[in-house]
Amino acid sequence: MDQFNLPVSLNQGQTPHGTSAQNIKNEQSRQVTVTTAGLGLTSVPEDYPGQGTSNDPNQHPSTSRGQYFMPPLSAFNPSLPPPATPQTPATPSESGIVPQLQNIVSTVNLGCRLDLKQIALHARNAEYNPKRFAAVIMRIREPRTTALIFSSGKMVCTGAKSEDQSKLAARKYARVIQKLEFPARFMDFKIQNMVASCDVKFPIRLEGLVLMHGQFSSYEPELFPGLIYRMVKPRVVLLIFVSGKVVITGAKVRNQIYEAFRNIYPILKGFRKTT
Repeated sequence: MDQFNLPVSLNQGQTPHGTSAQNIKNEQSRQVTVTTAGLGLTSVPEDYPGQGTSNDPNQHPSTSRGQYFMPPLSAFNPSLPPPATPQTPATPSESGIVPQLQNIVSTVNLGCRLDLKQIALHARNAEYNPKRFAAVIMRIREPRTTALIFSSGKMVCTGAKSEDQSKLAARKYARVIQKLEFPARFMDFKIQNMVASCDVKFPIRLEGLVLMHGQFSSYEPELFPGLIYRMVKPRVVLLIFVSGKVVITGAKVRNQIYEAFRNIYPILKGFRKTT
């Protein structure tokens, strides 16, 4: 573009060639638009309608004075997918994978002291060896669970596959104790731990995962074949294996398991083995 050396004697708005300063400004804006069009850039001339001191809230931010913007490639080629963003990660609904509950651990207070020897002698499917463990181990078939009954009246129920099954099993154990003429009650039932598992159906590079997420994970293949990932929110622990199997434990409610898998799935997808 030509450079103009304006003489001192010229009035404001005049040029040596008799053209106005406004025409020069329009010509410059036209040339900038033509130059950038081949690069896929869009430039808005300064005299574009609605520019200047306009305070229109509906004005597009890309049309502000002196700014350029690059539209996404999908704008020129509709067949290309829109760019992925961190705000839209893959979810279990997209992957079609839902973790399945495998075990639930719950506790209940029977509200009375218990004679464990009497329980072991008169109850079915009960065993008691105080030298090995200071509780009666009792089992029932439906729901298929195991209970640890302590002399203090506290009981731990394990093996259920759902919250309702765990509560039903705990009530059945309490009823067995009541039939043995103990004043047992059913109090303070609480789920302490939920364990779920799933398969992402692709192998995972555990070495790369522990390097990038060393703050939350530990991996010692000589001691244990899985990577231990301690998630902060929700506060659960995940066991991740190279085969793609994932075990989620430490949850108190079912939604924590689903939330943990939604968080870990895009991370695992980033460390997928390609060979």
